[in-house]
Amino acid sequence: MTSRYRVEYALKTHRRDQFIEWVKGLLAVPFVLYSQPTGVFDSTGYNVAQTVEEAHRRYAEIFRDVEAMLDDHIAHQAAGNKVPSKLRLLVPSIGNFFTRLPLEAAFKFQDRKRYISSRRFVAPSFNDVRLILNTAQLMAVTTYGHLQLATFDGDVTLYDDGESLEPSSPVIPRMIDLMRKNVKIGIVTAAGYTTADRYYARLHGLLDAIASSTVLTPQQRQNIVIMGGEANYLFEFSPTSPHLLAPVPRHRWLTPEMSGWSDAGIAALLDVAEASLRDCVKTMNLPAAVMRKDRAVGIVPHDPRVRIPRESLEETVLVVQKTLEVAVGGGRGRDFDNRVVPFCAFNGGRDVFVDIGDKSWGVSVCQKWFASNGGGDGGGEGGRDSNAIVGEHTLHVGDQFLSAGSNDFKARSVGTTAWIASPSETVDLLDELADFMGKKIT
Repeated sequence: MTSRYRVEYALKTHRRDQFIEWVKGLLAVPFVLYSQPTGVFDSTGYNVAQTVEEAHRRYAEIFRDVEAMLDDHIAHQAAGNKVPSKLRLLVPSIGNFFTRLPLEAAFKFQDRKRYISSRRFVAPSFNDVRLILNTAQLMAVTTYGHLQLATFDGDVTLYDDGESLEPSSPVIPRMIDLMRKNVKIGIVTAAGYTTADRYYARLHGLLDAIASSTVLTPQQRQNIVIMGGEANYLFEFSPTSPHLLAPVPRHRWLTPEMSGWSDAGIAALLDVAEASLRDCVKTMNLPAAVMRKDRAVGIVPHDPRVRIPRESLEETVLVVQKTLEVAVGGGRGRDFDNRVVPFCAFNGGRDVFVDIGDKSWGVSVCQKWFASNGGGDGGGEGGRDSNAIVGEHTLHVGDQFLSAGSNDFKARSVGTTAWIASPSETVDLLDELADFMGKKIT
């Protein structure tokens, strides 16, 4: 149930994606005009095939028009035009794009799978649009360039919430296939473990499969890293280590900006977050304890079998986030040397945590790490370093992309993204990706 709550829209601003909602609204008009629900009861003069064809044509026209508006938005973005694009005027929260999106082709692809045009009572949904955008992004990264780096969230993306990546998982052979094709892999997770054994316990199925693979070269086996705590602990694959992972000292992977986050600034930010979390526990009488780490602070249930209500977790996220924004300004804390310390407050499904940094920094580290080890073509457009795999060659896959309390959201600022709802959707996504990598769309 957790994954459904993470992707379904609700009657709350912070639980909506404005662009997806806007596209869904555009599709509602032809649905009302051409769905013909009365055909279920009275087939007189009713031609199912013609109705489906007409609905398909109108939906495709809308996606073609939105695709053109995205192209115009990208042109404004590339030119640094201060005049807002038409799309930004219509959807003020729209962000930047690293590639154009072939939305019409993606709609036709998904319509063949989901029969969207054939439905007479259920209009095109949030999930329909989400999956069409995913397909368009996959088409883009395989058509207008080549994918160099794929990063993944952990819980609900690679495995069920709170579970582990077991050897039987169907996602494992698909990830190994990406590595065989020289695509680098980064697992960017909120789990903030400081030792390799904890990550091995969660990812042992994949790590063991990489170690024993007969299709990967020794160099390709090195093409995976684990970034824990959003952007705080890096581990590289190590076939000689007991848990197949070796910690990488911070000085080897910190970006110049991250090096400027002082210990004093980090501690001050976490102090404010901790006080706010304690207030939430007291105010809502939550059955939870506050847990403080060196780079994070959060609340976890006293009893792992007890689930804190989703509404209470969301309330806690929003209270802490707003408290930090007021205290330190716009989601960025400043230390005593006036250097920026970013943070991320998110709902983990069973807990709430505030981490130093966020997944945009975690993905950026992966972009820089693999580029400095011979994995990218530089350019720096997608990262925060001139020597980094660029955003248009990066794909981040995750399940939390809502604007508040969702820790995959900020990855949109450094690379292309795909929004999934379950590990099975990740499998489907990787199958689509493999198919598109084997051919070019027209």
